[in-house]
Amino acid sequence: MPSRLSFATGLACSAALAGQLLASSPALAQEGPSGTAPEKPCTSGSGAYQWQLEKKFGLPQDGVQSTRDCIVIRRAQQLLGIKPADGKADLRTYRLVLVYEVRKNPNAQGKCPVRKYRVTCVDLNRQIMWVQTGRKLVFAPVPIRSGKDGYETRRGWHKIYLKRARHFSTIYNNAPMPHSQFFNGGQAFHGTYSDLFKSGSHGCVNMYAADAKRLFKLLKVGDRVYVWGTKPGTGKRHGVYSDDVLIAQGFGSFGIAEDPTAEQAPTPRELAAALDE
Repeated sequence: MPSRLSFATGLACSAALAGQLLASSPALAQEGPSGTAPEKPCTSGSGAYQWQLEKKFGLPQDGVQSTRDCIVIRRAQQLLGIKPADGKADLRTYRLVLVYEVRKNPNAQGKCPVRKYRVTCVDLNRQIMWVQTGRKLVFAPVPIRSGKDGYETRRGWHKIYLKRARHFSTIYNNAPMPHSQFFNGGQAFHGTYSDLFKSGSHGCVNMYAADAKRLFKLLKVGDRVYVWGTKPGTGKRHGVYSDDVLIAQGFGSFGIAEDPTAEQAPTPRELAAALDE
C-alpha cells in the first residue's frame, strides 16, 4: 500500500495521480491507509465533478461513483485537509486538487514578475495567489475569489498600504473582512467565511480565513502586489464554458474540465478571448 508520502507524490503529477496508485490492485479498495486496517465504507454518490476527478486520478471515466472512486477521492480530500472527507466529487475538491498540482512552481508560466524583493502574485485566470522573493516561493499557492463582473479586481502593480486584523466593510453591510490588507483603494486581501468557489467578490481578493491570517503575518506595509489575467465570467454565455471550467483550462487541464453535457464547445477564438489578459 502506498504511504502518505508516495500518495502526495502521485497526486502532484498530472500524468500519474492518486487513483493509479490505488487502482493497481483490487485489494486496495479494502485496505486502509496503513494497509493493516479495513477501509471504512465510502458511500457518497456521484458528484458534479465525477468525470473530471476520475480522469485526474486515472480511474475509469464513466461519470458514476464506484466504491473505488469514492475511496480515492476521499483519500485526496484527507490529504488536502478537506472536511468532510466523504469521497464526494464536488467543486471544492476539484479546485483544490488543481491548486495542489502547481504548489511547487505556480509561476511556471512566468506571468508574475521575478524581483529581488517580495512580490505577492495574484493570478485571476486560475483564481490563485502566492508570494515569491526572486524565484523562491515563500507562500505556497492558495485558492482565491476575486471581483465579479462590474467589480473586477484591478490589474497591475500595487502596494500594501493598510493592514487591519479586525475590519468590517463600510460599504457592504458591515461584512466581516478578517485580516484585511489593502492594496488599491477599497480592494484588499482578506478572509471570508462564505463559499470561496461561488460567484465573486466586490473587488477584494477573498481567501480562506486561515490563509488570510497566515498572509497577514507575512506581508508588510509597502510590499508589492502584482495582479494579472481575467476572472472567468459566471455562467455559460455566448457558447463559452462556465467560470470553473475556464479556471481549469487556465491550469492547463485541457480536455479534463469539459462538461460531457455541454450543449456547445467554445471555439478556439472564444476560449482565447475568455482567458485573454
